[in-house]
Amino acid sequence: MSIRTRSNRLATAVTAVAAAAVALTAPGTAQAEPVRTGTPAFLSPGQLPPNPFSPWYAGEVAPGLPELPVFCLEDALPERGSWHRRFHTELDTGAVQVTVRTSGVGAARRLAAEAEASVRDCAADFRERHPGASARWKDYGRVDVEEGAHVYGVHTAPPESEYGIHLFGVGRDGRTVTVVAWGRMGTFEDAPVKDFKETTRTAVDKLYR
Repeated sequence: MSIRTRSNRLATAVTAVAAAAVALTAPGTAQAEPVRTGTPAFLSPGQLPPNPFSPWYAGEVAPGLPELPVFCLEDALPERGSWHRRFHTELDTGAVQVTVRTSGVGAARRLAAEAEASVRDCAADFRERHPGASARWKDYGRVDVEEGAHVYGVHTAPPESEYGIHLFGVGRDGRTVTVVAWGRMGTFEDAPVKDFKETTRTAVDKLYR
């Protein structure tokens, strides 16, 4: 083979590789989401709503669902693909984050929708399970982060027992869904909604770090 022929073939190959690279990075070209491995990033104690009476403490990030089911989400979160981390204070305030890496974006959309529906139905389910109790929920609106997040509040008042106030943040980034649940004794007036929205934003923003 002549030197000229070899040079022509080499130039053709280089041109083809360059064209392929341009096609892969051209604007508007659909690209698959990168495959993520390892444990997703979770909230740290300092990223939860401040507690005026106690610092926050965190457990380890662990695979699977927490041993105690997440209130309002007992049947909404799958074991497969899940990690969790529990948080607590020295008093009556606690929280948990559960993150689920699903099989794809469509599955993540469905899971986030199911989790939100479970929270919205929680007050009615609580009243049904506890005759004589009262329970209400509030929609605190969207949080603008990644593919979106939503924050809800649920207030429970069992008969002859303490009132409880719970906040839930449900968000998604690609095929990964995260849920943050916060709770303490109290009413809607005791809910740190503004700080919890920032906690939810941080939780979703950290998913791919």
